[in-house]
Amino acid sequence: MTTIQLAGAILFAIALIHTFSTKLFHSLAKRHPRHAGLFHLLGEVEVVFGFWAFVLVLVMALLAGGQDAIGYVETRQYTEPLFVFVVMVIAASRPVLDAVRDLLALLAKVAPVRTEVALCWLGLALVPLSGSLITEPAAMTLAALMLAPQVFRPGIPEWMKYGALGVLFVNVSIGGTLTSYAAPPVLMVAGAWGWDSAFMASTFGWRAALAVVFNATVITLMLRRHLTPSEVVEDVRMPLLVSSVHLALLAGVVLLAHHPVLFIGLFLLFLGYTQAYPKQQSPLILKEGLLVGFFLAGLVVLGGMQQWWLQPLVSNLEPTALFFGALGLTAITDNAALTYLGSLIEGLSDHAKYMLVAGAVGGGGLTVIANAPNPAGAALLRDGFDDGSIGMGGLFLGALGPTSVAAALFLL
Repeated sequence: MTTIQLAGAILFAIALIHTFSTKLFHSLAKRHPRHAGLFHLLGEVEVVFGFWAFVLVLVMALLAGGQDAIGYVETRQYTEPLFVFVVMVIAASRPVLDAVRDLLALLAKVAPVRTEVALCWLGLALVPLSGSLITEPAAMTLAALMLAPQVFRPGIPEWMKYGALGVLFVNVSIGGTLTSYAAPPVLMVAGAWGWDSAFMASTFGWRAALAVVFNATVITLMLRRHLTPSEVVEDVRMPLLVSSVHLALLAGVVLLAHHPVLFIGLFLLFLGYTQAYPKQQSPLILKEGLLVGFFLAGLVVLGGMQQWWLQPLVSNLEPTALFFGALGLTAITDNAALTYLGSLIEGLSDHAKYMLVAGAVGGGGLTVIANAPNPAGAALLRDGFDDGSIGMGGLFLGALGPTSVAAALFLL
């Protein structure tokens, strides 16, 4: 352990405490209106890790010199933050949302329950499972925007909102395990361990699908009395050409998810296209996407300094202990970072590999930082909660039930 590694661990711990204290900063903003702007800024979950990452860079510059600090930051991999930003903005565009709404409305009409109940269930079950095809960040964005006017609104008890949020986060985390490319923690090990999509579907996928359906059904039954029909809004029908171009660009970004130069190029093309057809567009969620990207980039910078204590801890656990260790560690680290460290350990048995990944994806809904798509969901849904912010304690409690269901099925 070096002085810089110790400083990185301390700052990481402070960032975690800060993450769980964001509601406190919103309360301070009300009590001290003179400094409300600063407290609101520090109360934004998406700002926390980016802020402390800058503090880490300053500390590194003081301890080791500016060149070493800059060199460390430049050697980090920022593909995931960039991808999440791009896919959030494109998936939340009006033509894509209209296409998804039309599909879900069609399925809800043929369901043997009230339309609004069916839409809630589809948003919590089918859309998270679609993350195995369109990637988890895209699924999270679509599900959050579909559910926001139904579930995360005034009139729904606050504890039920946290229950629904916990189900959404857990279902997205495990719903991407039917393929080998859609879930970040799976992607980190798939190449190194030779796991293809057929292996994922037969080993993880069916268990994940059962857990997703069970979790979505339970919370939908609890919410059904509070769900009301959505207001019908007369709108101009989206031209097929515009929808097709948006969907094609989204598919292109998903296919090129590991090639930032190419998917950023497609994103610039997307921005130009939205300017060419402004009547068919709603305001893009650029601010929300940038904040989420900032959060994840900060997690990359801070998380890169935790390998010295995380990897020995993971490597010394037996398979069953590794499962529960990964389940718990995921709550305070990004699950993709955890499985990446696991992929570097030589001599892991097949059973231990399964337990590591199962624990990492199973615990991916416990906190905002546990899974890369979670900050996207938090950014899009926080206005539906009291004070316009999500309490980390409430999220943790809301996710305990669905996490237990996922863990039980993965342990079968």
